[in-house]
Amino acid sequence: MSIPPPTRPRVLLVDDESGIRDALAPFLSRSGFEVYTAEDGGEGLAAIERNSPALVVLDVMMPVLDGREVLRRLRREGSQLPVILLTQVGESFERAAALEEGADDYLNKPFDPQELVARIRAILRRVNAGQPALGGSAGLTAGAVRIDRVARRVWLDGREVTLTPRAFSLLDYLMTHPDEVLTRERLLAAVWGFDQPVASRAVDHRIAELRKVLADDSGTPLYVDTVQGVGYRFLHPVARSAGGPGGAGGGPGGAGA
Repeated sequence: MSIPPPTRPRVLLVDDESGIRDALAPFLSRSGFEVYTAEDGGEGLAAIERNSPALVVLDVMMPVLDGREVLRRLRREGSQLPVILLTQVGESFERAAALEEGADDYLNKPFDPQELVARIRAILRRVNAGQPALGGSAGLTAGAVRIDRVARRVWLDGREVTLTPRAFSLLDYLMTHPDEVLTRERLLAAVWGFDQPVASRAVDHRIAELRKVLADDSGTPLYVDTVQGVGYRFLHPVARSAGGPGGAGGGPGGAGA
């Protein structure tokens, strides 16, 4: 009796550029995924209904419906389908908006296809391990730490604490990518943006701020671990919550550049 081959994870690639679809879809297939494609946001929504993918790779700039509108519709409907956005927009506020609207990750074009594969696998590992996709959650909890991603507020043991806007964005990115080794370069791209000429020491300074505010000992960390010569990793398991100190949602908070 033959043993059926293991099911390959379904990935939907939505991009209006035929060159990207024609090059990226075979690469993803060779990397172990069952790949479907769509040419615009409208087709993408139909393909999600039809094919039930495990994850969507979604271009931002598209006709009919752009990628961010597709993402908004999915999250408004309560879908927690993992989404990675592809964008050619270099402004850091665009990246921040994409993550705040519920993207699990994003890549700026042009990108290394191997990097995309690595991020897909990291997200699917968390989902397959029974951990929910975190990008669409209004709030996140890790031990004594709770963040309201909409109001951009943080609580430690039920007491609100203050972070600079950049440190909050860094904490948010770390918590939405738990147990994943994140290089300083990737954190710079996600939180500061390649369009800003900052040194990698900027990441270290904001990590130091997080550790101080969260009372996290760098020698025996509970939350943020240093991966020597590489970057950082968020150690504590992360759960979805409604936001606010008790998970009931928070009020307006300080966000900024």
